[in-house]
Amino acid sequence: MAIPLVALAVSLAGCASDTTTTTEMPACPAEADATNGVILMAQSVPTATWLPCMRMQPPLGWGFHHLDARDGIAKFFLNSDRHGQQAIEVRVEKSCDTGGATEINSDREGLVRFERVIRTTPDYVGERYYVFDGGCITFVFRLSGDSRGEPLALASQVVGVISRDDLRDQVNEDSGGRLELDPPSGTG
Repeated sequence: MAIPLVALAVSLAGCASDTTTTTEMPACPAEADATNGVILMAQSVPTATWLPCMRMQPPLGWGFHHLDARDGIAKFFLNSDRHGQQAIEVRVEKSCDTGGATEINSDREGLVRFERVIRTTPDYVGERYYVFDGGCITFVFRLSGDSRGEPLALASQVVGVISRDDLRDQVNEDSGGRLELDPPSGTG
């Protein structure tokens, strides 16, 4: 049962203004079990109606590095044995600058997708944005390997999203109504 972990995340994130760092992967909630990392991200960006989460463990050669959550932004990193440390950064924040990016068909319903390639050699560096009411999820790619298609597909396959409403319901259900995802203002 996730209640003790949820209580810890809610108490830490609800009052903290400094960075909270964890090596716990922000797993997408399954079967009404909210995870601390996703809760921390939600509380870091209280306007975000969508939050990134890991649908599954990264495949062989990839690994979760850590999550940083602070007031206004939360981000986590994926390492690759072929593309380098922190090859993919996934962050959520209230807004993002999509200037110079190209809008393309979104692979996520309700989110508008933009892509920007910054550099192609010697490393591939680019950004993918998912814009929605109240926030933006950004994937930052810093890829040093030859194959660029694999990490881009990995990001789409492994990293999912959960709605704030669904997460709020899960926190309420897991805690038997004792905890709220969004604490009343003025607490902490």
